[in-house]
Amino acid sequence: MREREEAEASPPPAPARRRVTWQKLTVLPAFLVALLLGTWLWFRQADLDAISENALSGGQVTTALWQHVELTVISTFFVLVIAIPLGVLLTRGAFRRATPAVMAVANTGQATPAIGLLALLVIWLGTGMRAALIGIIAYAVLPVLANTVAGLRANDPTLLEAARGIGMSPLGVLATVELPLAVPLILAGVRTALVLNVGTATLATFGGGGGLGVLITTGITNQRMPVLVLGSVLTVALALLVDWLASLAELLLRPRGLETVG
Repeated sequence: MREREEAEASPPPAPARRRVTWQKLTVLPAFLVALLLGTWLWFRQADLDAISENALSGGQVTTALWQHVELTVISTFFVLVIAIPLGVLLTRGAFRRATPAVMAVANTGQATPAIGLLALLVIWLGTGMRAALIGIIAYAVLPVLANTVAGLRANDPTLLEAARGIGMSPLGVLATVELPLAVPLILAGVRTALVLNVGTATLATFGGGGGLGVLITTGITNQRMPVLVLGSVLTVALALLVDWLASLAELLLRPRGLETVG
């Protein structure tokens, strides 16, 4: 009786809340602002010769940055379109037997040196953004595919049986139970793929795909440090920004039942 009274008197558990702290929101943006500001101040006092000015003038830096963002966004979109449905398919019925073979192919895509894969694609498709995009996609499919399969396989079988027991269809179980529970692992794979895409996109210049790799290779081949530094700093800043945004998405898109109580 006393236990019942204590249970009724005890307050309800605090609702789980999303742990987006002020440090999470401010530390990395502040670092990026300081990095870019320091680079700009260094450029103001740098002695640029005609070759450096020609490489950085006429909106070429803005164009290279936009091309890099475009390569990253488009390749990530196709990675998601390919890897998540394929990962779901590989956890269904008879298709499970094909999982080792498909994962082996995905591993081959990432194990192949990116520059070598891009060279083969340029020979096959010619120069341009299409070859670069296919190479970037092939290189980044593995993390999302592997995490999708792992996330779906890690679901508690008793929860799935309970969902089926109340009359839910297989598609309903997948959409309302399996995928939401697998979201944290899938988002972790997407975050990894995004950062990989930013880095791999620098190699697109070797296939005529543009991007910040143009500035980096120009700085190396012409031995112009300001051009090399600018291309490298912008690439690092973009990768850090993408990783930060993806980490926020991991927290905000995590299902409420899986949130950590703060």
